[in-house]
Amino acid sequence: MFQMMSVLAEFERSMIQERVKAGLARVKKHGTKLGKPLGRPKVTGKIEKAVLNARAEGTGKRKIAKQLSIGVRTVNRIISDAA
Repeated sequence: MFQMMSVLAEFERSMIQERVKAGLARVKKHGTKLGKPLGRPKVTGKIEKAVLNARAEGTGKRKIAKQLSIGVRTVNRIISDAA
């Protein structure tokens, strides 16, 4: 009984390894990057201009962040870098 369980477990492990290798080969073929990207995403100049323009009009920081789908901390950083 235990020997049958070990055979099935070994088979399942080999199937998982094949799937992982096939996935890695597919990613390599398409030239995409593996894993989670490091660091924060780049803020484009377009977003920076929009933040500064909205702030000049008197819009609040939270409202700007919500409108542009960015964080309030990002808005604060853009404003402090511009000053």
